[in-house]
Amino acid sequence: MEAAAAVLPTLVPSGSAVVVLLAYLGYLAAAGAILPGKLVDGALLPDSSRLHYRCNGLLSLLLLLGLSAFGVYMGWMSPTVVADMGLELLSVTFIFSVIVSFALYIAGIKSGHKSSSLRPHVSGSFMQDWWFGVQLNPHFMEVDLKFFFVRAGMMAWLFINLSLFAKSYFAGSANLSWYIIDYFVHEEFMTSTWDIIAERLGFMLVFGDLVFIPFTFTIQGWWLLKNKVELSLLSGLANLCIFLIGYLVFRGANKQKHVFKKDPKAPIWGKPPKVVGGKLLASGYWGIARHCNYLGDLLLALSFSLPCGVSSVVPYFYPTYLLILLVLRERRDEARCSQKYREIWAEYCKLVPWRILPYVY
Repeated sequence: MEAAAAVLPTLVPSGSAVVVLLAYLGYLAAAGAILPGKLVDGALLPDSSRLHYRCNGLLSLLLLLGLSAFGVYMGWMSPTVVADMGLELLSVTFIFSVIVSFALYIAGIKSGHKSSSLRPHVSGSFMQDWWFGVQLNPHFMEVDLKFFFVRAGMMAWLFINLSLFAKSYFAGSANLSWYIIDYFVHEEFMTSTWDIIAERLGFMLVFGDLVFIPFTFTIQGWWLLKNKVELSLLSGLANLCIFLIGYLVFRGANKQKHVFKKDPKAPIWGKPPKVVGGKLLASGYWGIARHCNYLGDLLLALSFSLPCGVSSVVPYFYPTYLLILLVLRERRDEARCSQKYREIWAEYCKLVPWRILPYVY
């Protein structure tokens, strides 16, 4: 009870937390619109249209890092500002996500657009439409909100880690993930993912991008602030190997899928791609498991938690949650693909029998 009483006041939204959140989102909106970047064609939508994405996330990130470093150097801000305001920012971001989700729902059901990206999909159930969303790719002032929120969440993940790094550095320990930097180096691959192509934008994605990813995937860093862990050299090397294998599988699989969608004849691992029914890639990582990118993601998540040791299950929330999420998503993907591709999918499953982990699942 005493611990809860101590935490509750820090969850009360503050004016400074609102300013930090709005300044951050405002910067991303301005940087996304102004800074140069590669213009990437999105996936072909059911009405044969395509969205176009300006992939300038890396430049936006580097500029924000530079501005933040300058602000810290000049004494205008503390490097631990995000870590110090963690729970306040969490509550403010959650409230913002709820408000945005209601606005998306209202705008969606009132939309008269006929295009695939903006046509309303109304089930008749308020909770279902609010949760899963009504429109596929809603825009606000020419900003693609789905792509914007994904970028905001991933970048916030890094900045929370950096702030925790600054705070834990002063305490004698550190935890930092470079995974997010790599995400923005390869940001264009995001344009061919299921979230961007098929998921409508509702509370599920808004909350997931803005709240769940940055504030729960950094639990390891928060935990290390209060707990000192000494890792042996062997443990560190083993964790590095897990990270590298996960990175190679995750990044390699997503790159192969992205390249295949752009050019179905592009070689995979130096050989012509094996394609089932003219539609499904069965070469490279996609010839090993039908969702091998999930395996890479899980190995990466595990590598982020292993530096916390094994004295507590708390730092392992991220990989545990991700395992449950990806298995459920894999089941949903399989059902959709089976319905969409029918005989072709059955043939692909015979050729590639493993779902995520070869010889296990």
